[in-house]
Amino acid sequence: MKNILCTTILLIASISLAIGQNWDWGGPIDPLQEKFEVKHYRLELELYPATQSIKGKSTVTFSTIEKLDILRLDLIDEYKVTSVQMNGAEVEFSHENDLLDIRVGNSTYDAVDIFYEGKTPIAPNPPWDGGFTWKKDNLGNDWMGFSSQGEGGKVFMPALDHPSSEALEGVDLLITVPKPYYVAGNGRLDQIQQEGEKLTYYWRTDYPINNYGINFTMGIFHEEKINFSSISGDQIPMHVWVLQENKAKAKDILEVLKVSTETQEKYFGAYPWPKDKIAIVETPYLGMEHQTINAYGNNYRFVKMGSVNYDNLLHHELGHEWFGNKVSVGDWADFWIQEGITSFGDWMFYWEHGGEEAYFKKAKSTLKQISHSKPVVSAVNSTEEEAYHPEIYTKGAYVMHSLRWVLGDDVFFPMLKAFSSDPRFTYENQVNTRDFIDFVQSYSRKDLEGFFQLYLYTTDIPEVKISKKGEKGYEVSLLGIDFQLPVEVETEKGIETVTLGKQPLLINSKSLPIVDPRGWLMLKK
Repeated sequence: MKNILCTTILLIASISLAIGQNWDWGGPIDPLQEKFEVKHYRLELELYPATQSIKGKSTVTFSTIEKLDILRLDLIDEYKVTSVQMNGAEVEFSHENDLLDIRVGNSTYDAVDIFYEGKTPIAPNPPWDGGFTWKKDNLGNDWMGFSSQGEGGKVFMPALDHPSSEALEGVDLLITVPKPYYVAGNGRLDQIQQEGEKLTYYWRTDYPINNYGINFTMGIFHEEKINFSSISGDQIPMHVWVLQENKAKAKDILEVLKVSTETQEKYFGAYPWPKDKIAIVETPYLGMEHQTINAYGNNYRFVKMGSVNYDNLLHHELGHEWFGNKVSVGDWADFWIQEGITSFGDWMFYWEHGGEEAYFKKAKSTLKQISHSKPVVSAVNSTEEEAYHPEIYTKGAYVMHSLRWVLGDDVFFPMLKAFSSDPRFTYENQVNTRDFIDFVQSYSRKDLEGFFQLYLYTTDIPEVKISKKGEKGYEVSLLGIDFQLPVEVETEKGIETVTLGKQPLLINSKSLPIVDPRGWLMLKK
């Protein structure tokens, strides 16, 4: 999500919340919504650029293990619900306080059709303060995108709007726009239908998908595409849709996307959605991870990394296809799993293409941004607003960097791939921090409870203490912890790895030793 220069970003976000509508989500799930789960969403919407509004029908297919009297969905009050039907018959409903309560009665049907319309909420500062963004491109064409990670699906569709809820059997998007506009959406394009001066684009995916991962973008685009050769052996369609004014840049950004995907696959495993596509679409806001159709608005600000071009925004949002879309949290308390591990994946681009020096420079620059002001893991049942702060990116990535050091590459990287492919934590199943800790300890056969408890659940960091010990050298210890860590120590003899804890260790050195010179760990020196 919401990438990269976290301190500045969060400052902007906090300002925007004061001036815009704040639809938060998460927290404890509504008791009425615990009684059912969503199987599938089908959205049939028409977009009206002139009035910045939408109109259409949403079909929600659900399952339940007990009889329902009320089917409670979320939908913001800005939309007017004109009708609710089950099996073609009208059913009673109420719509207030952003809740849509449907009186199911004695119905045995497992799907409901909701007809709704209205002006879309405008995003004050997308994607941090989300909603719809309607703009004109430089050629005078309408251009629409929307972002809703901080607000949830209720800003564009009726939904069971809780992070623990995903559409287990996917989503169908039938989006109608004026001719000649194009709509890029999730999954694969089944067909385009024309009726008079209107075009309907039918996108669909059968994979599980979270609410904010559902997305569609309208514009006049130029498309470039290739087939990507995945490490899985699949040939996956790879697309970029850019504004017509940026047509000359399309092949370049397609190559950037290809290199980033190859890099992500090397460290995270095979691309998660091989039956659909790998794609980005140019959006009128910075960016967001929308499953198989990532939003891109970084203005082609590539930097040279070794022999290739790197776009930090593109690479970060692409990384969420693994951590965020495939591996998802059901409680925003564990937000760092999505943002921290994805941010660590950004560092690995530096390692892969810029080398060790670039990687450690990135680590040290990130360390300067970490104030240890809040724990990485928030309280259970956190809302998105409560859990979202810069250190889920920065400190979350640094925890992964330190874990890499503690485990060693031969264990760490296979572990990371194993975690991101474990069916207990992927696709229709979700994950929390305890799952991650237990998995790492089981895989590595190491007791890392102290490490995780310190760095994820507190704002404390170990303090390095160095004391002169006669002519023999220096005693070095780590204060504030009751476990031990492998630490590099540099002396006139070079760098060696020792095990440090609260008990002093004698380091033979004529000069003051440098503890952790490359910056593997978060330490107070």
